[in-house]
Amino acid sequence: MLQVGGLWSTSEFGVAMIKKKYHEIAEKIVADMTLEEAASQIRYDSPEVARLGIPAYNWWNEGLHGLARAGTATVFPQAIALAAMFDSEMLQEIGDVVATEARAKYNESRKRGDRDLYKGITMWSPNINIFRDGRWGRGQETYGEDPYLTARLGVAFIKGLQGDGDYMKVAGCAKHFAVHSGPEALRHSFDAVSSQKDLEETYLPAFEAAVREADVAGIMGAYNRVNGQPACANDELMDKLKEWGFDGYFVSDFLALMDIHENHKVTKDVLETIALALGKGCDVNAGFVYRSVMEAYDKGMITEEEIRRAAVHAYTVRAALGMFSDDCEYDNINIDYIDTDESAELSYKASVNSTVLLKNNGILPLNIENDNISKIAVIGPTATSLEVLYGNYSGTSSRCITNLQGIRNNAKDYSIRVLYSEGCHLFENKVQNLAFDDDRISEALTLVEDSDVTILFVGLDPTIEGEQGDTGNAFAAGDKNTMYLPDSQRRMIKAVKETGKPVILVLNTGSAIDLSFEDENFDAIIQSWYSGQTGGQAIADIIFGKALPGGKLPVTFYKENQQPDMEDYSMKGRTYRFFGDKPLYPFGYGLSYSDFEYSNMAVTENNDGSVIVSFDLTNKGSYDADEICEIYISINPEEKISNGLNNTIENLSTRLDPSNQPFWSLAGFERITLLAGETKKVSVLISEKSFTCVLEDGQRVKLRGSYDIYVGGQQPDARTEELTGKKCLVNQITV
Repeated sequence: MLQVGGLWSTSEFGVAMIKKKYHEIAEKIVADMTLEEAASQIRYDSPEVARLGIPAYNWWNEGLHGLARAGTATVFPQAIALAAMFDSEMLQEIGDVVATEARAKYNESRKRGDRDLYKGITMWSPNINIFRDGRWGRGQETYGEDPYLTARLGVAFIKGLQGDGDYMKVAGCAKHFAVHSGPEALRHSFDAVSSQKDLEETYLPAFEAAVREADVAGIMGAYNRVNGQPACANDELMDKLKEWGFDGYFVSDFLALMDIHENHKVTKDVLETIALALGKGCDVNAGFVYRSVMEAYDKGMITEEEIRRAAVHAYTVRAALGMFSDDCEYDNINIDYIDTDESAELSYKASVNSTVLLKNNGILPLNIENDNISKIAVIGPTATSLEVLYGNYSGTSSRCITNLQGIRNNAKDYSIRVLYSEGCHLFENKVQNLAFDDDRISEALTLVEDSDVTILFVGLDPTIEGEQGDTGNAFAAGDKNTMYLPDSQRRMIKAVKETGKPVILVLNTGSAIDLSFEDENFDAIIQSWYSGQTGGQAIADIIFGKALPGGKLPVTFYKENQQPDMEDYSMKGRTYRFFGDKPLYPFGYGLSYSDFEYSNMAVTENNDGSVIVSFDLTNKGSYDADEICEIYISINPEEKISNGLNNTIENLSTRLDPSNQPFWSLAGFERITLLAGETKKVSVLISEKSFTCVLEDGQRVKLRGSYDIYVGGQQPDARTEELTGKKCLVNQITV
């Protein structure tokens, strides 16, 4: 089978022929349009072309972690949680479910003439920006802070969306291109200044992979400027897309083109913005600027060729989706494919596999009989919250199980009494307006002291952490202004601690929190993220030992005041690769109920510059469990300078700053399932690119010298070793 934009299963020549076919269909349709009709088709809300029998189509559709904003759909854990699974295969499965439900919604809606937004098959997902700052509200939409992990998961999700049929199942769109990760309050006027090194090493790799490996159908430009030029009309960024061979459609973020003249002040009015954006290659406008395209044309500011070129790019994608064909294999997908038992089971599995155990002094899983547990206190503002199941950009589930309900579902099997108190408001000083401050703490303490164990559900939700304009956040336009939990929760947490009773803390957030106090004072801490439609059942099953926590952190958990200014886009001091201080919990960290041993590491070098890293993995615990194996590579900075290295590089000492190189970088990962006592031989292919180094001018080179390859269930850093009591295996090769 052949397709546009996904898992091509034919020769490169065959792929080119199929793409040419869709391009020719688009050219013919656009050629039959008047210029005014063609101009109307590069708006996100494209009206019908009745004369040609082409119905209206809205390009704006969302599928970040499930089909979003279109009614009932399967709600998976938020994207940052999906990243915590370190599982490309499951990301592709989830992408396929999103595509299936989107096709079903599209097919059923168009039967009824419903051509509204969110009911189409051009998904504006995934978000593959780098979560470089833990305060960014939209970081929850990403796959974390590491460019390699982001690239691998982004490629898998896009392939799942676009499918492997004769047509694309749905069209993926990688966003926000590029160098975009807050601050939200400034995004419409902000200039993200990035070095060439940071562009090549951090901000662009996932987008390059989306184009080169997943053949993504769409690229969405960001709101901000990048090094002085608007991201949606940026010479450097557009040149990168050409260099990578991108041949899909480029769309602006919503109202981003309006920012060019109103906020960035790069142009003086809407007509100049049209001339700039269309000329640079922005094909589709999400917003209202392109409604004035014909006025710009009449004034000689743009050409007919530019208008038709953009329309052809858009219609090539629509042709690849089968919109103008009678034989599209996805046209019969109907309502029966939405909200199925199978997709619900996959969502539950993702909720379990994304949960990260941060601390456990032995209290977990609960030993009901030995500890004589007859009463459990469930305390906290996220215990009954639906918002912490959903995260932002979500659909509506028919199967939600809150944290409290999940605990109740399990407790009844043991005849355990569950007592509940909200404990405090999520962020206000009181729950009832006319009450004194902290009006729920006394109730909470009564229940805690009357119970055998307390499960404390705290965190944030999308109403105070998210995208500017999509949130009621009163603090920082969707960003966090502190790494701590809101003061209302901190006061409640400290009061619970004073009881001296056993406490398990469960955190629902889309980002890292400084839990220094909680780590010091509580028995167990679990990061549950925005956990999906049945996230409450998943966390309860983990607490009661019916399931095992299966995730690792895709972001660093910093302490307060450990991060640089949010407006500084330099990677120095950011993420595990460049952070020189000791974090609370490192990237790649996560505990298990089981125990794994790594041994017999070997490295085999291939002729193409890649290597195969092999090792034995043994499950030494008493639980059948998954382990996430992590492979990191580091280069000795001193050897980069002293050994002569690659003689073709001139002035290396001025082009490479050893202090600005990563300590090590993730180069591979594998999720392995082992029975208790089982040993498996694991082999992971590490590409030659993982042995390259990016110079200060952005050139990526492979330097002669020694490379340390680390293998383990963690990073090779001192803080992780302190937390786990384990060290990575290490092997050194010379290039």
